[in-house]
Amino acid sequence: MKASRVPRPVRAEFVKSAQSINDSVDESLSEVVFLGRSNVGKSSTINLLAGRKNLAKSSATPGKTRLINFFDVGYKLDDKDYTVRFVDLPGFGYAKVSKSMKDIWQKNLVEFIKNRVAIRLFIHLRDARHPHAKIDEDVARYIGEFLRPDQRYLTVFTKADKLNQKERAALLRDYPGAILISNLKKTGQERIQQAIFETIFGEKFQ
Repeated sequence: MKASRVPRPVRAEFVKSAQSINDSVDESLSEVVFLGRSNVGKSSTINLLAGRKNLAKSSATPGKTRLINFFDVGYKLDDKDYTVRFVDLPGFGYAKVSKSMKDIWQKNLVEFIKNRVAIRLFIHLRDARHPHAKIDEDVARYIGEFLRPDQRYLTVFTKADKLNQKERAALLRDYPGAILISNLKKTGQERIQQAIFETIFGEKFQ
């Protein structure tokens, strides 16, 4: 693969935090939604993809981040400029909050992901060490039920550096089309960037 065919992040900025679809930003840009369990490495993945170390911040308390965060990320590919909007959803699971608060979060998130027209790509981050976690399987199945023809769902396994070669091969057999990444070793992010460009801008990569 030629280096010139790898999207390069050149700018990134925080736009807004919202509690629900009702107070979200406008839908002027195509959106990439990141979702996953708490502590799966969502913030680190977003920061690496955007080329900004502290763009997305993780909460010290797992599951405590309850806002929908929007970031505008600019890329350059073949000397052309592109802009996409990253949407960081609250991590699910492990939240140390009341059941009523969890119910409110769930209602707001369901409304957002089902009714937000600008969403083009769902990136579901899953821990490679626990690939068959029930909550992840449930989320994948749920999104598949309402995925629109113009939307794509992508499974990304984080912490792939914790697996040996045989385990990685088995994981890809179980989940064809999935991407394995390591934020620690900064590997695999280019494939996600290419998937974003393929889905939103129709770019093709060899």
